[in-house]
Amino acid sequence: MKNFIIILLVLFSSCVFSAQKADSVLVNKSEKKLYLIADGKPFKSYHVVFGANPEGHKQQEGDERTPEGKYLLDYKKEDSAFYKAIHISYPNQHDIESAKKRGVNPGGLIMIHGQPNGLGWLSFASQFFNWTNGCIAVTNSEMDEIWQAVDVGVPVEIVQ
Repeated sequence: MKNFIIILLVLFSSCVFSAQKADSVLVNKSEKKLYLIADGKPFKSYHVVFGANPEGHKQQEGDERTPEGKYLLDYKKEDSAFYKAIHISYPNQHDIESAKKRGVNPGGLIMIHGQPNGLGWLSFASQFFNWTNGCIAVTNSEMDEIWQAVDVGVPVEIVQ
């Protein structure tokens, strides 16, 4: 009986800690890290990868860059080509105006997502190089954690 109670306490405590909600997200491109933040302090971090051309702010569709700046996580997508995805509100008005001045399409559909469907088992290798088209990729199990910790409407800041 004593062992049963200890097991229940361990299970309960892991559920309580995994239920922590982020009030913001920070992505540091130079560190290749995504931080979940609550009350101004990171409580969890993840190794992430980006597009094949990760340095600098996204300028246009097809440049394989991840945008930099302040955005919102504005919807969740379970039926993605990748294992779960959370959309980043890129492009914002500034991005649209900047691209228009240069006569280019700013691009879009920038997400935090897991691995390509059916290829999650490759994350042991795919998380060592930048392979997305400008999105932010994590492993599928990490995506499950982020999915639970982040509600729609949470701000995300992406910095170099």
